[in-house]
Amino acid sequence: MAIINKIALAIAIVGTLNWGLVGLFSFDLVAWISGGAQTVLARIIYIAVALAGVWCISLLFRDGDEIVEHGV
Repeated sequence: MAIINKIALAIAIVGTLNWGLVGLFSFDLVAWISGGAQTVLARIIYIAVALAGVWCISLLFRDGDEIVEHGV
């Protein structure tokens, strides 16, 4: 799996865990870490999660043939 796919997946997982915390406990971990939901850092993290999610959508429509194993 390409490194960008792994990075996007990791960021998307962090985002889903944050949403789980919001839904279960009304606790926004990103806002807590960055000092509030409206801070520049929080907005950057939210944007990164959104972009990672969009990237991961593209993974759903890729064929297994597109994955090239190097050295095989």
